[in-house]
Amino acid sequence: MDDEQDPRQRFAEECRSARELFPERRLNQTQLARMVRVSKSTISRVEICEGPIPPDLPPLLDQVFSTDGLFKRLYEQIAAGTYAEHSRRRIILEPRARAIAEWSPTLVPGLLQTAAYARAQFRAADPRATERELVHKVGSRLARQDILRGSSPPDLSVVVCESVLRRNVGGPKVRRDQLAALLWYGSQPTTVLQVLPFSANAPELLDGSLSILTMPGGGNVLFTEGLRSGTVIEDPATVRHLSRSYDALRASALSREASTDLIRELMEAS
Repeated sequence: MDDEQDPRQRFAEECRSARELFPERRLNQTQLARMVRVSKSTISRVEICEGPIPPDLPPLLDQVFSTDGLFKRLYEQIAAGTYAEHSRRRIILEPRARAIAEWSPTLVPGLLQTAAYARAQFRAADPRATERELVHKVGSRLARQDILRGSSPPDLSVVVCESVLRRNVGGPKVRRDQLAALLWYGSQPTTVLQVLPFSANAPELLDGSLSILTMPGGGNVLFTEGLRSGTVIEDPATVRHLSRSYDALRASALSREASTDLIRELMEAS
């Protein structure tokens, strides 16, 4: 099939084709829905390209149809297409990374956001967004977090500015629940979560977020992002310089334990 075909359309066609050509018997939508534990209407919407694809559906389709990750890969392409051009390569590479390092001076990184926090962020960024658009954006963001729940998640290092913890995104309950989620993520054995306190010296990376993806071959791909734009960085000298800056930033941050104490203190006070 043509690689240039719209991945959402291909997802629909592959689902319908696999269902109708199922080896044991031709499956109708109701039978497939039972096998993947969703409603018939969900399968129907998927096959006519209507509405978002539930993030847990692609791996279930791959399991039922023995398609070796086809639906998961198509879903990743669909999710990447919902992001700005400068973010798409990151969304494609992220699931393959063996280690991810994040610095965020303004917001909780997308990999650690709750649904309510993500929704509040998207609503603030686009007050005219429809309910369907918000649901799709939030679903795409939460789907990224699947890589942290797999059997072999990447090593994750996150440093957030103290202002991220204190910023009131979505109201007191949304903020409290997000802080609770950060405590949970920070307790995971493959995650190191640190807070850069207000008392630390201003880091070189203060003006924007930074993500460092370490790929299976050992090379690093960096992504910087501002309010409306971002940059992919692969130049070896720049990668080395910014990676060193991130190491210095981590050294200036609170320890893992002290960061946990601060997050818990702010959560209990909210």
